[in-house]
Amino acid sequence: MIDRRQVLMGAAAVAAAAPSLAQAAAALNDADARLNALLDGWFEADVDESPERATGLGLDKGNRAHLSHKLSEVSLKAREEDRTKALSRWQAIRAFDQTGLSEAGALNYAIAAFGRETSALSAGFDYGSGRSPYAVTQLSGAYYSTPDFLENQHRLDDKDGADGFIARLEAFADSLDGETEILRADAAAGVIAPDYVIDRALPQIRTLRDMAAGDWSMIKTLVRKQAQLGLTGYDARAISLLDGKVKPALARQIATLEEQRVNAVHDAGVWRLPEGAAFYANGLRSNTTTTLSADEIHEMGREQVAQISAELDQVLKSQGYTQGTVGERVHALNTDPNQLFANTDEGKEELLKWLNDQIKELEPHLPQYFGRLPKTHVEVRRVPVSIQSGAPGGYYQGPPLDGSRPGVYYINLRDSGNWPRFALPTLTYHEASPGHHLQVALQREAGELPQWRRAGGFSAFNEGWALYAEQVAANDMDAYASYPLGRAGFLMSYLFRAVRLVVDTGIHAKRWSREDAVEYMVASGAKPRDAANSEINRYSVWPGQACAYKVGHTVIARLRAEAEAKPDFNIRDFHDKVLLSGSMPLAVLEQRLRG
Repeated sequence: MIDRRQVLMGAAAVAAAAPSLAQAAAALNDADARLNALLDGWFEADVDESPERATGLGLDKGNRAHLSHKLSEVSLKAREEDRTKALSRWQAIRAFDQTGLSEAGALNYAIAAFGRETSALSAGFDYGSGRSPYAVTQLSGAYYSTPDFLENQHRLDDKDGADGFIARLEAFADSLDGETEILRADAAAGVIAPDYVIDRALPQIRTLRDMAAGDWSMIKTLVRKQAQLGLTGYDARAISLLDGKVKPALARQIATLEEQRVNAVHDAGVWRLPEGAAFYANGLRSNTTTTLSADEIHEMGREQVAQISAELDQVLKSQGYTQGTVGERVHALNTDPNQLFANTDEGKEELLKWLNDQIKELEPHLPQYFGRLPKTHVEVRRVPVSIQSGAPGGYYQGPPLDGSRPGVYYINLRDSGNWPRFALPTLTYHEASPGHHLQVALQREAGELPQWRRAGGFSAFNEGWALYAEQVAANDMDAYASYPLGRAGFLMSYLFRAVRLVVDTGIHAKRWSREDAVEYMVASGAKPRDAANSEINRYSVWPGQACAYKVGHTVIARLRAEAEAKPDFNIRDFHDKVLLSGSMPLAVLEQRLRG
């Protein structure tokens, strides 16, 4: 296990190693070139080791075309190699001589140093997979991501793409077995997901195992593309692989999870895991890119819940909702038939069209507030039905670096009742423009940034920006001038993110039960019960991630207020300064905007 104290001592050494002006003048070009070579080399190595990332970024072409036939290795050995690499890179960035870095180089160094330190700290735990302590959940695992990846990101535009699809489908079984190996090893170390998490993952995996191979959505896509390309036989090969290799691997994973379910507990928080308090503290640090403690974030959430609830109270009263608590009035609004789309296929298609129309209506107004806009468009799609029972309400998938695919804003339509009309505009501003799509697509298109910066990102910046973008739409663009209930939806979005601060820290630091967290969210009016259940399940497996949103927004909004206090404030200039240098840790952003 890596000693996290040594990592943190190394961080202090980095902070103390700032170059003098004389040194900087002497070695400017050399320092930037050395740093670029180091960081670009790491990025290239990471792309080579992650075929899915290569495809997602549009880099599985030319001398990397072979990657379009592969999936990343998933195994205990691969996980340990990743941890060793994380420590090695942190040591390398600490040892880098910063003398002579330009302003842009110093910014790149600060961003890279934070990322490497965070990875090294995470490598100090003997369990965990990405942002979760659990290898397979209702929101993660090869069963969850690979079918969607093959359907929506893998390029199926020629014979080589079809061959790659078959090769990746065969590798899918190996990924499943690698995760099952990790599940067993982690369980032996005392790391098993809560019972209700397993109870939600198992039905999703069983659905895939039991579904006729020809009915899998990705196979239907293969059949359609095969016909368009004049190819034959690929569907039969794919179905044979699903039945002969993938489904048996799914069955083995199901059996392992069923065994673990017997020993699973109902406690929601990671505090019960080995070094659980440290694991959560690291999750907060990596997700919020701040040093805020769980107690500080919990209190921040409670204060903001009170403030937002008070404003929401006034808006609801102005629209005739006067009886009961804020939560009760929000529930009445959420269930008002006039606010709901029909929970049918036709109603869901109508909802998707409504969202796409909102995006088109806003586009002409964006140049007033942003100096540069992305060239890549965004589409709204439904979360795949096979994973919708465990998936979050909405999420965004960025375009590749070459812009060959649009950005995609996914919305979960398992129940249309989770999306009343008055709440949808602010969700669109968050996920599309001026939120995630505008920010991520601009970054992907920013040729002045090194490729690793264009491809990377920090949750607190990205999610903080998306929440701030809701504020821009509501206050600067006056999007709800003729639709006051839309402003209630905006405030509910902020209330929801503030409630997240309370329940995430409540679960993982204050030992709240899952049911306590659900009740708090429902009583606040942040979400109806069905959605609240899914949200709390999400926070249980992604500790700290839900705190990124409101912490990020709080920092960006504070920087905006500071900029507005200056006589030369210009909103387009402020937005360009925040966006055009790409995603970065909040501490680095604060230093850059105040410097």
